[in-house]
Amino acid sequence: MPVTVYIPTPFRRATGNRGRVDLEAGDVGQLLDRLETTYTDLKGLVRNEQGDVHPHVNIYVNNEAIEDRDGLGTRLRDGDEVAIIPALAGGR
Repeated sequence: MPVTVYIPTPFRRATGNRGRVDLEAGDVGQLLDRLETTYTDLKGLVRNEQGDVHPHVNIYVNNEAIEDRDGLGTRLRDGDEVAIIPALAGGR
């Protein structure tokens, strides 16, 4: 059973308008590699050229921020839910 990844609305143009995708991966870093390989237009939206998650993007595994776990090395298990959430800006 794969991991389910929530794709935020601003990034859905890169996934053919899919709001959720299922992929298999051992950890978050590998998951992002597979996402960027499968959906090449995601490259650069979530991570920078060095492979680090952009400061304005948060990633959660089962509602827990990866920064509170092992970052990109956070292990994934079948059935986990991963959410990629870009920070929103605006207002005054």
